Amino acid sequence: MKRIPRSFKAVPQPVDAPSAQLARELGLPWKQVGMPRLLVGRREWVALPEFGVGPLHAKTDSGARTSSLHAERIQLSPDGKSVFFVTCDHYGRRISCEAALAGSGKVKSSTGIARKRYYIETDAVFPGGFTWRIRLTLADRSDMRCPMLLGRRALAGFFLIDPQGDHLMGPLRDLEAQLPGIRRP
Repeated sequence: MKRIPRSFKAVPQPVDAPSAQLARELGLPWKQVGMPRLLVGRREWVALPEFGVGPLHAKTDSGARTSSLHAERIQLSPDGKSVFFVTCDHYGRRISCEAALAGSGKVKSSTGIARKRYYIETDAVFPGGFTWRIRLTLADRSDMRCPMLLGRRALAGFFLIDPQGDHLMGPLRDLEAQLPGIRRP
């Protein structure tokens, strides 16, 4: 009796045809929705110019709903309208920040434990100048490799993630060149 292989090796080949045409030929559904998306890697350089923070190494994570920024000594103002915290940039500089409080709520961490966190809103800037408004929770990320996490809500509508790529929006020197206040120490 002849043995039939149970697994097959797929070899990617470049195809010179529009995606819609390929989808029709393969009998797949196709719908072009919204604007074109920017391709980002699993890690990108980001700056938060409103706070004078940057550069930051940010991890893109489509599995996380909310974005997060490393923060220490988090304190709510007496009137409850703003929050004070200390964060660090890529070079280890400690930066004291004050931000308007955008809300608070329970957020489940990657360990599965839900904790109360404060939300802030700010502009985020990628190398090349792309700027958009994001909402961040403040959390102690000192044990994490990246002090900032960009979740689904911050990425939705603008980006596609290439999990094999790093810094696809541009190198660190480009971010430093466009925002002179965040140069190397």
